[in-house]
Amino acid sequence: MSDTVTPGIVTFDYAAWSARFPVLVPAVNATAASLYFEEATLFLDNSSYSRCRSVGRRTLLLYLLTAHLAQLNVQIGQGNMVVGRVSSASRGSVSVGADMGTQPGSAAWFNQTPYGAEFWAATASLRQAAFIPGRPQRPRIWP
Repeated sequence: MSDTVTPGIVTFDYAAWSARFPVLVPAVNATAASLYFEEATLFLDNSSYSRCRSVGRRTLLLYLLTAHLAQLNVQIGQGNMVVGRVSSASRGSVSVGADMGTQPGSAAWFNQTPYGAEFWAATASLRQAAFIPGRPQRPRIWP
């Protein structure tokens, strides 16, 4: 693997990521964070053709996604397999009910962590339809 950097591509920097998300540092080492970053690129295109054109903005978004994936895996590692918000609870014989509510599209998956919710809010403009005009048409004279 070469050490060259492709223009328009975000490269993962564990030091910068850990400075932004210090809460996750004790549970997520550099290797795991790098793998989460690679996984994050499945959700947000990390190429020069990405819908998010600004490399700086894409860096922030990919780091948020990396933190979201890391937090989900930390929760799983701690035995917290509940997905959604707690909608009901009881004490005798312990019972917990979880609910995702009525959220559009994949918002429910992102809203499981504060990082995912922030990513979802920040990418609202990227989920809108985009008009890409075609070629101009030749004027035709009607007979």
